[in-house]
Amino acid sequence: MNAIPTAIPDVKLIEPKVFGDARGYFFESYNAGRFADATGESPDFVQDNQSFSTQGVLRGLHYQVIRPQAKLVRCLQGEIYDVAVDLRKSSSTFGEYVGATLSADNHRQIWVPVGFAHGFYVVSATAVVQYKTTDYYSPEGERAILWNDPDLAIAWPLVAGNGPSVSDKDLKALSFRLADKFE
Repeated sequence: MNAIPTAIPDVKLIEPKVFGDARGYFFESYNAGRFADATGESPDFVQDNQSFSTQGVLRGLHYQVIRPQAKLVRCLQGEIYDVAVDLRKSSSTFGEYVGATLSADNHRQIWVPVGFAHGFYVVSATAVVQYKTTDYYSPEGERAILWNDPDLAIAWPLVAGNGPSVSDKDLKALSFRLADKFE
């Protein structure tokens, strides 16, 4: 397992060692000891989530202020553009984002620590996304920031003529300026 630094040092791309031949491939998608060695983090995952989406679907930008969650995100089928936005006021990267392509082909994962909003956009025809979280879903603590907030200016790789398709809940999300933040 290799942890690749991003422009925001606390967010890391995780690249597994893939063993492949003409029959297919094998890799360890998660190993607590290797993850700790590669990242310096030892998360206690309590919940796994999975979603299926079609091309042009944009989910996010989500986070929780009650029961905040760190996430380890991967794309099991298809390809997504995944984004993490730093909401930690005390951080030198507050208000900045990083984005990365996650796909079934590249096997990459992204580590999104507590204090970040998270979202993704489906680039391929369909995508299955799975993520582990360090705390349980909290409806009363759930928050969202507008995917197209001008202060964040996220460069989503939108597919021409197909998207984004955003949920009603995400259409009602707050601007970055009005959204709850972390200290």
